[in-house]
Amino acid sequence: MDKILEDIRVLDLTHAWFGPFCTMMLSDMGAEVIKIEPPWGDNTRLMQPVYRGISTYFLYLNMGKKGIVLNLKSPKGVEIFKELVKVSDVIVQNFSPGTMEKLGLGYEDVKKINPKIIYASLSGFGQTGPYSRRPSYATIAEAMSGQSRMLGDQVNADGPPLASVQAYGDLGPGLFAALSIVSAIRFRDKTGKGQLIDVAQLDCMISLTPAILGFVLTGVPTREWGKRFPSMGVHGFIKAIDGYLAVLAPTGEMLDRLAKLVNVDRVDFEKVQKWAEGKTVDEVWESLVKIDIPAAPAWGFDKVISDIHVLARNMIVEVEHPELGKMKVPNFPVKFSESVTGIKGPAPILGQHTKEVLTTLLGYSDDKITQLEQEGAIKIGKLK
Repeated sequence: MDKILEDIRVLDLTHAWFGPFCTMMLSDMGAEVIKIEPPWGDNTRLMQPVYRGISTYFLYLNMGKKGIVLNLKSPKGVEIFKELVKVSDVIVQNFSPGTMEKLGLGYEDVKKINPKIIYASLSGFGQTGPYSRRPSYATIAEAMSGQSRMLGDQVNADGPPLASVQAYGDLGPGLFAALSIVSAIRFRDKTGKGQLIDVAQLDCMISLTPAILGFVLTGVPTREWGKRFPSMGVHGFIKAIDGYLAVLAPTGEMLDRLAKLVNVDRVDFEKVQKWAEGKTVDEVWESLVKIDIPAAPAWGFDKVISDIHVLARNMIVEVEHPELGKMKVPNFPVKFSESVTGIKGPAPILGQHTKEVLTTLLGYSDDKITQLEQEGAIKIGKLK
């Protein structure tokens, strides 16, 4: 079976989580993603936790990519990038707005080189607007979208806002960016036209906050929702002897079955919790599953990566890193009946594919590559 994006080449100038997650999705769908790092490397390489000198987040977010080093502060490094633009389909960058323009590599510059280029500019606040030049990270977008306040309100209406785990303000916008790039490829297939894509974290996080409509229509702040709009049914985390389970029974029919299981006339969360006391997670889970109540253990990662269903869905796969050896990692989640998706390999070491890319795509000789490295325009990675 074919890979969906196997004829697409992406120049990846991203760092942190937002951009690399987007380009990892493109790689998993078959695109050739060339990650371009400065001589000192992507700063995400040092993000904790670090394993044997390499960030585990870098190792995950950059799987399947080819890694090259280009010094874009060097005129020759810029020229090499422009040559790569001629033979590429997509550029993804998440520098501060204006940075690429100062290098002469903004959209208006590169479309003169390749009119069909799709140029995705990822940022906190977008390429336009009063805040466009302000720095941002996931936490900033989560805060300004109202999500942090809402999350805090769910825990304690009188307490502080809370940030999400795992930088949802990066990963959610990263998916929007990947979807938009694939859509722009489809548009180019029909029209022959490339285009600029402006993806802002704040815009995406507002789109991912449907509760905004609830406030607009009712005027009730989220801190008061628990009192004004009591939840229907039974939902929450039930404590068992050896852990917790998530339980969600929102409908009358489910509640009837749950009441019968718990042996009460009218069921609520507290009665389910009392029924679960003295039972193990597996005992509670099995009982709830038998009566078709949505429930699941709140697992740690040790259980996640070894579960029979997760493994049957091929969601944990093994890749081999040239320096770190075999690693178990999450796989691309979507299954296609006629296409192949999935991780193509590990994250690259710094400059691992510089020589390969310059030789195969641009036809550079060994002597020219050696000279460029001596001049500081490129760097060749060497395995330990």
